[in-house]
Amino acid sequence: GLNGLGAWLKCASLAPDRYPLTLAAQAVCAVAQVFILGLPSRIASVWFGPAEVSTACAVAVLGNQLGTAIGFLLPPVLVPNTPNDLDLMAHNISIMFYGTAIVSTLLFFLTGVVFEEKPKYPPSHSQAVLQTIPPEDYSYKQSIINLFKNIPFVLLLISYGIMTGAFYSVSTLLNQMIVTHYEGEEVNAGRIGLTLVVAGMVGSIICGLWLDYTKTYKQTTLIVYILSFIGLVVFTFTLDLKYLIVVFVTGGVLGFFMTGYLPLGFEFAVEITYPESEGTSSGLLNASAQIFGIVFTLVQGKLTTNYSPRAGNLFLCAWIFVGIILTALIRSDLRRHNVNSGIMNLDVKAVPVDSPVEPESTTLKIQSAL
Repeated sequence: GLNGLGAWLKCASLAPDRYPLTLAAQAVCAVAQVFILGLPSRIASVWFGPAEVSTACAVAVLGNQLGTAIGFLLPPVLVPNTPNDLDLMAHNISIMFYGTAIVSTLLFFLTGVVFEEKPKYPPSHSQAVLQTIPPEDYSYKQSIINLFKNIPFVLLLISYGIMTGAFYSVSTLLNQMIVTHYEGEEVNAGRIGLTLVVAGMVGSIICGLWLDYTKTYKQTTLIVYILSFIGLVVFTFTLDLKYLIVVFVTGGVLGFFMTGYLPLGFEFAVEITYPESEGTSSGLLNASAQIFGIVFTLVQGKLTTNYSPRAGNLFLCAWIFVGIILTALIRSDLRRHNVNSGIMNLDVKAVPVDSPVEPESTTLKIQSAL
């Protein structure tokens, strides 16, 4: 709803003297993004069973990346640079704004009509346990306190912020880095950015499938972290070789692992913080990513401008190396997986929450299994 409201406010700002309204509309869309970014792990846990939950989370993350990819492609096509014909530019901007508003409104109504809060039957035993807890017993403040007392989660919170913040910084400054070494290649800089995103979409799905197959959360997260570090080092030292094809390849590898890390971080957080809300843990991860992203972009931008792109990238390499150490220190306590595994061994099926008898016995069996 907020996304649609922001889109229509942009349409109302289609005049040279209404630029502040455009900024206000963008702020409304930004607030909407706060809610949207935390959805993948929440929807995956509520609607999907243990054998598919990580893949579902990865597909939801992929959707966000797909939107970013469309953002790389469509605006330059819909609004080409026509400085000599401002009326045409205004017309093209209006087409983009109204098109976005119509799509956002359609999605708003689809969400209201099609989506349900949760399935009739819990898809996993861990969800069956959570649904027996009365809503009035939940405290958001206490949940935040519990998460910050959870040392493995705090380590993941910092390491996730470092990795995702580094990816935000590289994506933001990519055009500047490319143009520094390849003058006049703005179009290819955009294509390299698109390559990063598309490769990352593939990486997200593969990482999600791998987690569902192996349940090796810490090992997979650590390996992807190390490979991202190696990818950034290679990208850094090959950027000035004057071969654009090399930048395409190294950029694609970098995007594959850095974006592939996103669902890993979400799912690992849910595992080590169960039974805390998935939305709370993923919300904190996103907040950490935004904070590190802002700081990294500012510092890397300064280093790139004053020295060279290599200096800025080496700054990020150093921080990602710190993230590897922090990830290695995380204790892999897979609470959600342990609950599901214990129930599975007892061969107990998930039951309706409103069942008068069976939920109680299910809860007791869960407790005995733990």
